[in-house]
This record gives sequence, C-alpha cells and structure tokens, in this order.
Amino acid sequence: MAFNALKKLVLAGLFLYLPFQSMAWGMLGHRVVGEIAERNLNCKAKKQVKKILGNESLAMASNWADFIKSDPSFKYLDSWHYINFKNGLTLDQFTANLMQDTATNVHTKLNMLVKELKNKNLSQDKKQLYLRLVVHMVGDIHQPMHTGRPEDLGGNRVKLFWFGEPTNLHRLWDSDLIESQDLSYTEYSTALNYTTKAQRRELKKQPVSQWLYESYLISNKLYAELKPEEKLSYRYTFDHIDTLNDQLLKGGIHLAGLLNEIFG
Repeated sequence: MAFNALKKLVLAGLFLYLPFQSMAWGMLGHRVVGEIAERNLNCKAKKQVKKILGNESLAMASNWADFIKSDPSFKYLDSWHYINFKNGLTLDQFTANLMQDTATNVHTKLNMLVKELKNKNLSQDKKQLYLRLVVHMVGDIHQPMHTGRPEDLGGNRVKLFWFGEPTNLHRLWDSDLIESQDLSYTEYSTALNYTTKAQRRELKKQPVSQWLYESYLISNKLYAELKPEEKLSYRYTFDHIDTLNDQLLKGGIHLAGLLNEIFG
C-alpha cells in the first residue's frame, strides 16, 4: 500500500476513536446549517466566500473542523467546539460568565476568528482555515448540549437508549434525532428555510451571547426531563422535533448574518 494511502487509512481510523464532547449535529446537521446560511448570504458575502472556498460550499466546509481532528497537529482545536456551564444560571449570571470568559472555548475563539476574518490583509490559507472553523462553530453553538454541564461532558455521560440501542444525551442531539428524519441535507434545508424578511432581519441582529443563552436554556430543559438509562423512541421525536428544527434554522440564519457582517 502506498504511504499516502496508508496515512489516510490510519487517520480515518483515529477519527473513529475521537471523544464525542467536541462533535455537534453530526455531518447532516452541520450541512443543513451551512446550506441554509448559503441560501441567505448577501451578494458581497457570496462573492467573498467563493474567493476563499472556491467550489467548496458552506455545507461541505461545515464538517472540516470535525474531520481534521484525525490529524494530531490540529488537536489544539478540540476545545473550540463547546462551552460548559453550571446548572441554574440566571441571565445576569450567564452574561457575567461570558464577559469574564478567557478560556479556550467556542465563545472566545469564535469572537477571535470573526475579528481575524475582518482583517483584509489576512493570508488566503488563514482565511480558508478560519472560515471553515466559523461555519462549524456556529453550528456547534446551536446544538444545545454544546452548552451542557462540565461534570458530564455536555451530556456524554448521561446514558440512554434510542430505539433499543445504547446512546447518550449528547449523541442523541448530535445525530440520533436528526438522522432519524431520513432526509438529505438539501431536502432538510429546503423544508426548514422559510422565514419572513422581518424574521431574518431580527435573527441576524442577535449577538452570539444570545445564541449561547438560548442553547443553554434548552440544554437545562433536556437534562431535567430525562432519567438515566431511559428508553426513547418516537415520542421523544414528537416532543422535540420543533426545537431541533428551530435550532438548525436559527443556526443557518445566524451564520448568514455573521458572514454578511464580516464580508459585507
């Protein structure tokens, strides 16, 4: 086997054993967020994204930050995908935590990347890296368990059963729930991408802190309603599909608004 082929096989194998704390939405969810964002970019942002990514769509770029974790040289990105909070924070406490936040997490690093992408002198390779990361991290923020609790690794230690198969609260929202809809990312995006001009304008104005707080409130509700080892199936989908879809749609519109701001 050629060396390059062997290297790719080894890296792919490593990817299968990565911890799930920094995964979000799975490939399908991230692509839905990216696709909705692309459909809501303004002309200037579309042009700049094309210059940076070439023929790579935002949907295809959206999972790069997970794929690259198979390369040990990018391990430093692991903690960029999430931020953990204690249970029961008020809005004031939550906001104070964010204002004092200096840790390496999705909040601080997303702010850094946005600032860097506004630098017109940034090199092409960094623009590409940073844009791919931004697309992914905005998706991460909208997966509620990426604002989960530190003691259980954002729900990874909350063991559950999904249609009889073992899972956990984090993975349930990463992939189990969304993949059970059995839609391609383009079908899913088309089904969700219905907002009024006023709704889009309002969503695009919302700051990252609000995205995080809304996800945090959802995660608190998800924790409260489940018992460890609980057996879940169709009823859970019925009760939560609207929340899931709302978060995917908001993620796409928020991402579009952020990229319009950066490149507009």
